[in-house]
Parts: sequence; structure tokens; C-alpha cells
Amino acid sequence: MSIARKRTSLRLIRTTLCVAMLVAALGGMSQPARAALETPAWVQESNQDAQLLLQVIAQFSPERAAALGVEGYDEQIVDLKPQVYERSQAAFQQAQSALQAKLASTRDPQVQQDLQIMIAKTQQMLAHNQLEHDLLLPYDSAAQIVFSGLHAALDPRVPKARQAAALVRLRRYAGLEPGTTSIAQLARERSEERFGEKNLVGPYRAEVEQNLADSPRLLEGIRQLFVASGLSGYEAPLKTLGQQIADYDRWTRKQILPRARSDNKLPPALYADNLRQIGVPIAPEELIRRALLSFAELRNEMRALAPLVAKEKGYSVTDYRDVVRELKKTQLAGDAILPLYQQRLAAIEEILRREHEVTVPARSAVIRLASEAESAQQPAPHMSPPRLIGNTGEYGEFVLPLKTPGAPGEKDLSTDDFTFEAGSWTLTAHEARPGHELQFSAMIEQGVSIARAVFAFNSVNVEGWGLYSEAEMKPYFPLDGQLIVLQLRMLRAARAFLDPMVNLGQITPAQVKQFLMEQVVLSEGFAKEETDRFTFRSPGQATAYFYGYQAIMETRQRAEMALGDQFNKQHFHDFVLAQGLLPPELLQKAVLERFVPAELAAK
Repeated sequence: MSIARKRTSLRLIRTTLCVAMLVAALGGMSQPARAALETPAWVQESNQDAQLLLQVIAQFSPERAAALGVEGYDEQIVDLKPQVYERSQAAFQQAQSALQAKLASTRDPQVQQDLQIMIAKTQQMLAHNQLEHDLLLPYDSAAQIVFSGLHAALDPRVPKARQAAALVRLRRYAGLEPGTTSIAQLARERSEERFGEKNLVGPYRAEVEQNLADSPRLLEGIRQLFVASGLSGYEAPLKTLGQQIADYDRWTRKQILPRARSDNKLPPALYADNLRQIGVPIAPEELIRRALLSFAELRNEMRALAPLVAKEKGYSVTDYRDVVRELKKTQLAGDAILPLYQQRLAAIEEILRREHEVTVPARSAVIRLASEAESAQQPAPHMSPPRLIGNTGEYGEFVLPLKTPGAPGEKDLSTDDFTFEAGSWTLTAHEARPGHELQFSAMIEQGVSIARAVFAFNSVNVEGWGLYSEAEMKPYFPLDGQLIVLQLRMLRAARAFLDPMVNLGQITPAQVKQFLMEQVVLSEGFAKEETDRFTFRSPGQATAYFYGYQAIMETRQRAEMALGDQFNKQHFHDFVLAQGLLPPELLQKAVLERFVPAELAAK
């Protein structure tokens, strides 16, 4: 799963939930899969407490609240009105005080833990938002705002009756509803009102230029969403909105680009806080040290395995980079891509059942190719999660982009990293099963509190499970599939030193891209997506995979040491998935204090 870009005023809400294509929440809500189950009293109490935060999110970012499944906000749009920072900070501070009062009065230890999770998240979010407000010039892509809101509203998984609200949301974005102002005008005003503050850092120039290049793609993507929905009456307001966004983009070229910085580096305090937000509590230099060592070890493993793959395939080359390039030469395209991934998923599910790795649902997982607009918004393969509040049977989707939108004046870049046979094994394990798809389906089918699904979430825990899933499946894959598992794990180690290095000014974006293409053997398109991720799409987030993987491996090893021969990997994996999206320290606590004693008692 990948994290989308985040920006000042909108980041207020995105930080609260930790991702832009955010995970949704569940807890004690009615779903077909759990209709016969009784919601525990503590979950009901915790979910009631969570409303204190959910309602503030709904007030300032109703698109996000609606995507989570909160009812009554399908027509509403993000608040970019004057004093939004001050108003939202005050609202979250008030919610924090109310949560602290709840903590003082409750006696249930699980509710207490959930309240502590929500209080900590609110404190973290408030501090981060203040940093952004104090350091960064407000700037957002109007086209990105609108596409995100309408893409969520017109998701095919959203019931048709609710999709109709997208027409009102569209009109609100265009300022055509009574009492509304166009989102483009509001975004412009929020930037202009702070132009006189010389201490603020402007956005990264490459980000602004990419946003401008993406606007036409996103507007066309909105049109396609409405066509696919079957709704009528969108044409005129969309035309008006398109003109407004074109005007906003012209203003951006005139007013924002001159204020943009040529250096990608964020203020150091903000980058360090980004790491804490995604769940990495260690200093950037320590992260770099650990990741460099891991990269070297993984490269040695690839050097040992590559000659075996070359011998099996009849290649004349043996260097790991050359062997990977040879494997990539046999590419699939068009209608052949999805069947390959569906075959891989079926094969992996058979392995999971045969080897008693994890409980596998009887239903099928969903895999689909991304549209051009989706690729512009999120160029990396990712899991599109379902709403989990009020979920009525919707599940996550593994979405596979096949190209990276080019920078201004450049062609779109195709990728060859996911459309060859050996590469499909590890990506399926990460995004589908036993990776992210099982994470989200477990919450739908078993139920966890909203606090544990949404507010305990951090990128480290989600991506740590995805990378752990790849490693767990590696022994069962063919040799060429194992080599690509190592290649992509080496990429995650590279992310964990390249991301901080480029943000600390120790390496340039051009050097990052070159290293990824030459040493990790990524296509130019994938290497550009990665470089953009480090420098402006989501600085710091890419380190989550490496750190999260190490954290969950440590937890498993502690469980194995405690249980010895009694360790059962299927029991362990099922338990981990049942915990929701807990961060590493809380997950390890649950494993050692609940899983281990229960396993010992069972014997």
C-alpha cells in the first residue's frame, strides 16, 4: 500500500488518519459477515468514544469521513474557509479534552487502551499540524482535491443510492450550490493570505510542476467516473469546474512557482516529525545505518541466488542485476496481465492452506488495473481499502498502475517491474494475500474497535505486515520468484536510507533515481515514482516498510522463543490479523501478554 501526498490545510485531516487514500474503520457495526456475532460491550463503549474524533474529522474533511463510512456527509466538501487552521486545532483540542475526561471515568482496561490510543493520536496530529502551519506556505492542487473527493464518492463499491450525492459534491466544488465558494478560489485565498510571511517555505518546484501536468488527466478521470456511474447532469458543472481549475493552474504558474523551492528538503523538524507520524521513532541517521547494513546483506543473498536462476533459465549472465533484467524481458500486456495475477493468487492461496500459514477466506480477492487518472494520483501498486464503518460486504481492491505520469514536457513512463511472471509472486503476496487484503478483510469479518482500526493505525504496521507476508511466502516460490522477493525487499531497505538521505541533503534526487535503476534494477518509471515519493508525494513514508518488517519479525521471534515447539505460525498470523492496525509496540504487547499465555494454556 502506498501513501499519497499530503499538504498543509488538507493535511490537518490526512495526518489524523495517517494516509490519504485512508484506511477505514470498523467496530461493532453491522455487516453480513458478522450479523450473528454479539458486539462486545467494551467495543460499543470505545466506538461511542471514537465519535468525538470522527465528528471533528467529518466537520473539516467530510469526504474522508464519508469514505470511512460515516453517514450524512456524502454531499459535503473539505473546509478551506478562512481561519481553518485555528478552527480545526481548537476543535481537536476540545475533542482531546473530552477523551481525557472519558479516560478518567472508565474502568474497562481495553477501553482505557483505546482512549490512550486516540489521545496520543490527537496530540501527535496537533503538534504536526502546528509545525506545518508555522513552516510551510499553504499550497494544494485543486485538481487533486476534487478528484480525490469524487473518486471516493463514485467508487463502484459505494451503493448507487449514495453515489447520486456526487452531483451535489461536484456543484459544491464548483461553488454552484447556494452559499458555497469554488474550491479553487478557496485554495487560492488560503495561499495568498500568507504570502507576506517571509519565514514560510514554499512547495517543492517539481511537485508543483507535476501537479500542473496531472490536472488534465485528473479532470478527464472525473468525467470517466461520472460516465461509468450512469449519473446525468454532471456535464455543465464539470465544465465550469474545469475552467476554474484551469484558472487556478494559471494562477499557480504565476504566483506559486516563483515561490517554490528548487531544493526538495523539508525543514529538518518537519521531516523528523513525518517519520514519527508514520511510526518510525528512531533518528534518521540510525535508520540510515540499519538500512545500509540490511541492503548489503540482501545484495549478498541475491548474488548467491542469481547464478542458480541463471542456470535454471539457461542465461549466460550471472550478476543479479543482469539476471533480473533477463527475467523482465518476457513481459505481459493488456488482457494477459490480470489472468497472471489471478493465477498467482490462486497458487498462493493453495500454499497458505497447505502449509497452514493463515486462515484464508472462501471468497475471492479483487485485483484490477488502474485508470490513467488513478495512476496520476497514485502511481504505485496499492490496496484500495473498503469502508469499514457500516460496511455491507465491500472488500479491498489490489490496484495495479502500469505507467508513471511523466513530468512536464516528458512522455509518460511505462514500467516493467510488475508485468513479468517472476515479479508477480511477491507483489500478489504483499497487496493481496496474505498481505493487505487479508488485513482489511479480517477487520470486516471479525471486527475491531474504531480506535484500533483507524486511530491506532500507522504506516509502519500496515506495510510491515505486507513485507513480512512476502518474506513468509518466499520459501514456497520458484527460484526466479524468490530472486524478485529479495529484489523488492532490497528496495525497501534502499528506501529506508535513500528517503532520509535525500531529505537531509546527503544525496540528490537525480542520484536517487540513478541508484534505484542501476543497483535495485527498477524501470525508469518506477524509479521516478519512488524518487517523487521521497521528495514530495510523501517524504518519510517509504521508510515504513523496512522498519515495520523488522518490528514484526522481532515480535515473532520473541513469541517463538517464549513458546518453543508450541509455536504455531497459523495461530500467530491469525492473532496478528485479528488485532486490527495496531502499531508495533502495542502489537508486541498483545502477542506477549495475550497470545503467548493463551497458547501455553492450550497445551
